[in-house]
Amino acid sequence: MAQFIKIYEDKPSEAAIAKVVKVLKEGGLVIYPTDTVYGLGCDITNSRALEKIAKIKGIKLEKANWSFICHDLSNLSDYVRQIDTATFKILKRALPGPYTFILPGNNNLPKEFKKKKTVGIRVPDNAIILEMVKMLGNPIVSTSIRDEDDVIEYTTDPELIFEKWQNLVDIVIDGGYGENIGSTIIDLSEYEPVVIREGKGDLDLF
Repeated sequence: MAQFIKIYEDKPSEAAIAKVVKVLKEGGLVIYPTDTVYGLGCDITNSRALEKIAKIKGIKLEKANWSFICHDLSNLSDYVRQIDTATFKILKRALPGPYTFILPGNNNLPKEFKKKKTVGIRVPDNAIILEMVKMLGNPIVSTSIRDEDDVIEYTTDPELIFEKWQNLVDIVIDGGYGENIGSTIIDLSEYEPVVIREGKGDLDLF
């Protein structure tokens, strides 16, 4: 059964974050808050954990369109091909924030994602997840936890999330109520930005 850990976004406890990161390093699955909906994620370098998430989501791993949560833009070149100044300016203006940017992937992608031409990059405006990624030392792969009930689409109450997911994951973080609108997805892999999904992120930036 999963651990249920309370972490406050305005002052995330280093000890609590360290506990979560230890579980991620051991191949565990964690549900955490972002600046939009709660997400399910694992260490990007752990094949076994990636397989577990794919199984939970009922998809083949190589078909998964998950985003990578980064601490900031400094590690972008680890997984993304060289981007031009205009693209970088857009990222700098919008992040951290409720956006997922589709960017051209490079050859350093983990083997599970090698066939992908693009990757989705997230830098959420949420101290809990950013501290987790920073302490982990590499991105985590992230997917939102949708609800089967179409009316509510995303569960926002951490206690209800725990009730539902406690036997599927290793940790559920209670970081307060989540949002029920996903991130705005913008494709920057071609010459012009293309809006794939309008979510919480304001489109006036573009």
